[in-house]
Amino acid sequence: MRTRYCKYFLTGYLIGIVFLGVKAQEPYKILHFSSSHNCFPDTARDHGYLDGDGNHLSREGHYDDSSVLLVVPAGLRMGKTVDLVVWFHGWHNSIDTAIQFYGLAHQFAASGRNAVLVLPEAAKNAADSYGGKMRQEGMFKFLVADVLEELRRKRVVAPDALAGHIVLAGHSGAYSAMADILEHGRQGVDEVFLFDALYGRLETFTQWAEDRSHHFVHWFTNTGYGPDKMSDTMMLRLRQDKIPYGMSEESSVYDRVIKDNRILFIHSPREHNVIINDPDDFALLLRNSFWLGVK
Repeated sequence: MRTRYCKYFLTGYLIGIVFLGVKAQEPYKILHFSSSHNCFPDTARDHGYLDGDGNHLSREGHYDDSSVLLVVPAGLRMGKTVDLVVWFHGWHNSIDTAIQFYGLAHQFAASGRNAVLVLPEAAKNAADSYGGKMRQEGMFKFLVADVLEELRRKRVVAPDALAGHIVLAGHSGAYSAMADILEHGRQGVDEVFLFDALYGRLETFTQWAEDRSHHFVHWFTNTGYGPDKMSDTMMLRLRQDKIPYGMSEESSVYDRVIKDNRILFIHSPREHNVIINDPDDFALLLRNSFWLGVK
């Protein structure tokens, strides 16, 4: 009995040392900075905006934040280039609420991709899809340059590291800023992941997706008041252009389905705001990226 007690005591003591003296490595770290090349401030919202819900939103608190949030996963390997996944939030959100509600940082770290997650602040806590300065020629390229400079300054990447592959991802009203980037960003984008976000700019997304070097996924519902109909229209256009694509129910999606379809539409029976996490569908797409490397 005494031997067993001593063994248990020693085990508990060692565990205590581990918890009290040696802190487990966090799966990621979060950095914040501001960029003058972010979506806002923008002159088109200097006097506020009458939003999609009929409310007048002032510039202050909605269109005056140039913050950028960076999620750097533990074990990020330095190289000549760094891949970036750029997430834009939708209506009634901010970079801080989106990263928490959808578990974006956790999903990103769990995906095991050797990349950095970038969340530029868009219209903050607003029913507004306007992408601000992303409509200006080359503005996204400047934003990417600012992200790289911040990563170099924090010694996250090598001093001479350049942008590698770039993935655009977003939910709902994020489609507008993402389409602006595809049209005006002057920065190569390799993949686009939309979550119930195909409300418009169909020509932009279709033309981009038809390029055989690109990977496009739209995960849509029937409750987003438009993305389901837009998906049908885009699939019709692809058939007319003789461009192959895949269509799958959410219950049938697994790694091979994503890997085998360069253009993929995924229908979910769930609600508009709950298709990103639980289960972690953002992480699923990242794990099956056509371009992002593994740590």
